[in-house]
Amino acid sequence: MNTAWKKDILADVVNLAIGLGLFVSPWAIGFAAESPTNWNAWLSGILIAALAVAALALFAEWPEWMALAAGAWVAVSPWVLLFSAKATVTPLHAIAGILVAAVAALRIWQLHQSHPRVMA
Repeated sequence: MNTAWKKDILADVVNLAIGLGLFVSPWAIGFAAESPTNWNAWLSGILIAALAVAALALFAEWPEWMALAAGAWVAVSPWVLLFSAKATVTPLHAIAGILVAAVAALRIWQLHQSHPRVMA
């Protein structure tokens, strides 16, 4: 397995781990009974994990763009859904969203920087 292939997989595996972590966070941190906070974490986590799996399986650019949008949503959702006063949940969402968006943006940038390779 070459180094470029490992970098491609690593970025998507990172987003998969973040998505799964966000999904289990309501139970792990203890906000499973707090709606809409819990629903946002569950649905966003599932979406991010599914997009990471799609990126791993399809080798397409669209899952990265959708992961960028999902990451942006997760980062701003505490203020949009009005749960920004929660001291543990807000940083969790903000950091997870920024990381997902950054990884997706890096992958998009890498896709546009790579040159097509012709195999003989």
